Amino acid sequence: MGFLWSLIVGGIIGWLAGLIMGRDIPGGIIGNIIAGFIGAWLGSLLLGTWGPVIGDFYIIPALIGAVVLVFIVSLVMGSMRRGRS
Repeated sequence: MGFLWSLIVGGIIGWLAGLIMGRDIPGGIIGNIIAGFIGAWLGSLLLGTWGPVIGDFYIIPALIGAVVLVFIVSLVMGSMRRGRS
């Protein structure tokens, strides 16, 4: 049950990061979950472990990390689209 809860929270974090940035994450739900997990890892590395914890995620660093990840992915995807034109 803990793993399922982590998937749900990771997906929500990735979805919120996409909403904050105003960009869609490639891959739909799976992309949101991956962005949430990688964003949580990145946020914990950069900002440490503080704030409320839900589903083994420190919400504030995870959300900030996911926003940074969505920004980087959107830059890379945008440059790939421009390179094909």
